[in-house]
Amino acid sequence: MNELNPIENRSDFTMSGYAEEPESSKTSWPVQRLLWFLRKYWWLPVVSLLLASGAGIGFVDRLPPMFVSNAYMWEPVKLRLPQGELYDENDQTFQATQTELLQSRAIQDLTLARLSAVSTNGFMSQGDQPLPVEITVSGGTKSSIVEIQAKAANAAYIQTYLNTLMIVYLEYKRDIRKVVSGDTLASITEQVQLTEHELKTEQDAFMAFQQTNNLLIVQEEGTVAGNYLAGLKTKLSDLHLEDQELAAALRHPTNEATDMGGVYVSSEQAAVGGAPAARQTALNELEQLKIQRAQLSERLRPQHPRIVKLNADIANAEKMMESFHRQSRDQLAESRQALTLKIENTEASIQEWEARVLEAKSHLGEAERLKLNVERTQSVYDRLMLLMQNVGLGRNIDQGDLAILQPASPAKRIYKVEVNALGAAIMGGLGSGLGIILLMALRDDRFISLTEVSAKLGQAIVGEVPAVRDLDAAATRLFVEDGEQPHDYAESFRNLRSALFFMASEAKRPRVVLITSAQPHEGKSTVAVNLARTLALGGSRVVLIDGDLRKGALHKLLGLQAEPGLAEIIRQPGDMEKLIQNNSQSNLFFISRGGIAGNSGDQFLDRGFDEMVARLRQQFDYVLLDSRPVFAAADASTLAPKVDGTLFVVRSHFSSPKPTREALSLLYQRRARVLGVVFNQADPSASSYYYYKDGES
Repeated sequence: MNELNPIENRSDFTMSGYAEEPESSKTSWPVQRLLWFLRKYWWLPVVSLLLASGAGIGFVDRLPPMFVSNAYMWEPVKLRLPQGELYDENDQTFQATQTELLQSRAIQDLTLARLSAVSTNGFMSQGDQPLPVEITVSGGTKSSIVEIQAKAANAAYIQTYLNTLMIVYLEYKRDIRKVVSGDTLASITEQVQLTEHELKTEQDAFMAFQQTNNLLIVQEEGTVAGNYLAGLKTKLSDLHLEDQELAAALRHPTNEATDMGGVYVSSEQAAVGGAPAARQTALNELEQLKIQRAQLSERLRPQHPRIVKLNADIANAEKMMESFHRQSRDQLAESRQALTLKIENTEASIQEWEARVLEAKSHLGEAERLKLNVERTQSVYDRLMLLMQNVGLGRNIDQGDLAILQPASPAKRIYKVEVNALGAAIMGGLGSGLGIILLMALRDDRFISLTEVSAKLGQAIVGEVPAVRDLDAAATRLFVEDGEQPHDYAESFRNLRSALFFMASEAKRPRVVLITSAQPHEGKSTVAVNLARTLALGGSRVVLIDGDLRKGALHKLLGLQAEPGLAEIIRQPGDMEKLIQNNSQSNLFFISRGGIAGNSGDQFLDRGFDEMVARLRQQFDYVLLDSRPVFAAADASTLAPKVDGTLFVVRSHFSSPKPTREALSLLYQRRARVLGVVFNQADPSASSYYYYKDGES
């Protein structure tokens, strides 16, 4: 149980739930609800279908007849000229373009104007407006044939209209091409004139340049100047190299030149054209003196006269060599100065000849530019002339994209609009009826199946009583032992008896049971009477008490007296045995309601009622107490805590979840012990019903 958990659970007995349904039935309850509403309100779709069909027939009867005519156009074979002067259209959008054009308002207006001008009988109208015509164009993407279909309310008019439409379409395409050709030709002619003027200007400029410049002489002069300039640059490179050598010779010190062992001397000779023999002799003598001094220094002291004399000779020789070196540097400086003058003269010559080469190249470049301008303008002029010739040729050639393959066929009557209207009316009527039933099924929350009761109440289901529709109302209230009632109806109470038997062990079995419901007319009294009869047939001593002190009517079902009864027993418990009634069924005893009481709830709180229940518990196996509904009075909520358990009755297609949950919640607040729910008037054809049918095993 979910939100309706009791405040306190008794441990002396347990509630035994009803057999659970298979998973398939738990998920199919919305379908069952919808099917039940369809069976009950089947006439709603029938009525809505008849009304909608009648309206559809009336609408169709007022529709004018519709006729259709078909014609075919195709894309004829074209002559592809090599110059490409045929008009070109986008192949990807060609079909859609022709369709839109044939259906356009412009073509239709031209068609109406043609019909109105040719013959007054060819133009038909409805009032002030022309007769409407529906044009449909179709054709495969891989086919060159186009089908044109026209629909209108007049057979003769639609055929004439379709033929005129195709003719107007072809003329419109030709006129458009002529306009396009004329505009294009005028534009090209203007461009030809402008290009021709530009070509003449370029040619005059080139001829004027050739008259003032001999291109052959300019080209030859440029070649000679280039060759001579290359020689000057080679000579300048050699002079720079020689200048670098002289600069290196001037940077060498005297001692370094001496240590080089004659290398410097040879360089100096190369610079000045050769050194005097005396200088070489002096250098050799200086070297010899140094060698002698080195040898004598090993044996003589530095102050020895011979050593002193050698030092003096060496000093004189070095002075002589210094004089020679000074003379060589002067000569090298003079030579480098002369070389620098040659370099400057050569560079000046190079600049002069470079200017001549650049001038020659400038003249040749200008001539080439003028020549290219003439050739480019000539090429543009030639293409424009060819294009102008092609456009002029194409303007005079018939290049229609489509041609009439088959004229409009004789008009035929069609009934598509009528069929669609009737179909829409039938579907709308049937859909509206089913929609109303679906809305009713969604808005009606009354229980229709055992699955809904279990899911929405969370209570154990201890019994399910089927509805019996093939007997009168009186017969369905009670069943008799000889089997006059349907087998499944009697079997349902036997199952309820079994559930009551096996709720707990024998010592703790609920014996005093209250039977109630949330609202009147849910069948609690019928369940109470039939359960009492079933228990009695099973051999148990049963007393049935009519606890409805205001409107109790169980005595009518059993054919017994209404008074005296319960009201009198509560006041005089000692007279109970005298007031217990019995009919022809053995083991079944009955206490009627007795005299009508003003406030029955207060009487159930009387001590006499408790004494009566205690004495009945000792004398009978089961005490069944039928009371007023929970919301009808406080009787049920007052009696529930005084009994062993309460059976709560809900009725199929009558009881709603909200009041039922509120009634159960009220019982739990009064510390009642609800044994479970009895589902009354259940649909025997529903998938949730599991009683054995008569003759089934």
